[in-house]
Amino acid sequence: MKINQLRSLVEIKKQGMNISAAAKAMFTSQPGISRQLKDLEQEIGVQIFVRKGKALAGITPIGEVIIQKSQEALNKLEEISLSGQEFLNDSSGELSIATTHTQARYVLPKFVQVFMQELPQVKLNIHQGTPTEVVKLVASGEADLGMATEALDNATKLVLLPCYRWNRCLLTPPDHPLARSEHLTLEDLVRYPLITYDSGFTGREKLDQAFLARGLRPNIVLSAVDADVIKTYVRLGLGVGIVARMAYDAQEDVGLTALNVGHLFGASTTYIALNKDRYIRKYIYRFIEIIAPHLSADIVNEALVLNTHEERRELFAGFEIPSF
Repeated sequence: MKINQLRSLVEIKKQGMNISAAAKAMFTSQPGISRQLKDLEQEIGVQIFVRKGKALAGITPIGEVIIQKSQEALNKLEEISLSGQEFLNDSSGELSIATTHTQARYVLPKFVQVFMQELPQVKLNIHQGTPTEVVKLVASGEADLGMATEALDNATKLVLLPCYRWNRCLLTPPDHPLARSEHLTLEDLVRYPLITYDSGFTGREKLDQAFLARGLRPNIVLSAVDADVIKTYVRLGLGVGIVARMAYDAQEDVGLTALNVGHLFGASTTYIALNKDRYIRKYIYRFIEIIAPHLSADIVNEALVLNTHEERRELFAGFEIPSF
């Protein structure tokens, strides 16, 4: 069994069972990958992929297990390599971050600036995606850490570290009737068309639950994954917007009034997610600490050795999690 065979398996799945695309991504030939795959199946004595003629049509149940084990083995090999690199130089390398638009646009910039000034030899890669995509990137080892609010609790392979708490605001044009309200209620909001985040993004679940608990049905006329898109349609007068409070800037968001609605929906928590099977370089610990000073390297390591989300919740129960 050879390392390139394992890499081929992982890459074929990543490329949607397209051997040509996998060969291109690995800078090799299609016949070469096909030969490696055939040799590996003969060696282990099972069929990894379902075939339809010469094409791959799917993955067998045992194939799924073998590919997962292959990814884990490759991760361990990379850890060995990174350990040697870090011993020689722990201030250079690459840091890949998987996160959502809200984090990348409104939260990370000032922290990234501090990190890059402190460690200029570390190259940063920021991958934006849905919360589900963030989980997949961290779980597969394609990203060193993830930042998201939703979709993380179901990721059993990931270690979740509470980063900060945040709440929401209501955006209206300055002349809107709600702009004069001193204490908004959910009943006030259902009287107007609402524009907010898509389901599965930026705390949308808490918003839905709050209306449901009061037996109210909001008139959500438009949803988006991007707060800037929501602002655009609020300015057009198509509705009032509910966005994360950190997405509003009084100087930049001219033509919009922001009203507090934190009392209506309760705070949400954004987490940093790590794969406990991945090697964590010193500059990754440093990046986490810059974003969340309460997450020192010692605390992160303590969380990494715990086995369940519940145990980690107990660990952080007494912590004062900052608000953004």
